[in-house]
Amino acid sequence: MASAPEPDPGPAPAPAPTALTVPSLSAGPDFVLRPWEMSDVPLVREASRDPYIPLVTTVPAPYSDAAAEAFVRRQWERAATGAGYPFAVVRSRDRRPVGAIGLWLRELPEGRASLGYWLVPSARGRGVARAALRTVSGWALRDLGIPRLQLYIEPWNTASARVAEGAGFRREGLLRGRQLIGGERRDMEVYALLNTDGPAGGRAATPD
Repeated sequence: MASAPEPDPGPAPAPAPTALTVPSLSAGPDFVLRPWEMSDVPLVREASRDPYIPLVTTVPAPYSDAAAEAFVRRQWERAATGAGYPFAVVRSRDRRPVGAIGLWLRELPEGRASLGYWLVPSARGRGVARAALRTVSGWALRDLGIPRLQLYIEPWNTASARVAEGAGFRREGLLRGRQLIGGERRDMEVYALLNTDGPAGGRAATPD
């Protein structure tokens, strides 16, 4: 399952930055990463039916249109408050959103940021998550100058581990009982990519 838990973005780094502008990023010829739009509510509906995504993100379950609209507004608020950069993953040929990826800056004062991503089941197994992760990672290391990027993945989630490794992340170890998921504390493997590790394969930002 190509999903990495969404870290709690927490409050904006102190001192609080100005509002962040989420760019559009090309993730290869077939996909684009862009800011969330209210038209993405159907994506939230599909994600809410997945057994895992709502456990590790704020995707609402059970679903309602009002809850989905609130979810989209939260993505806007995260950028507006400087908490991070939330992207929708969109298929270029028909502009259909198929997932999400976020870069979260809570620990930026310590020189690191965290990422989380998910795809709806219909988009998995096609290299989409890897392309999105490579794109955001390359942009974060190169354009934002962040020294260290981190991912947290449950040990059983081999699909997500392959995504991380395919994007250049290295497994650093196991953190026992790190995250509360579904009412229980679960172990997480930490993966990291440093700006000294070489190119992450990201692509440059394109205008909205």
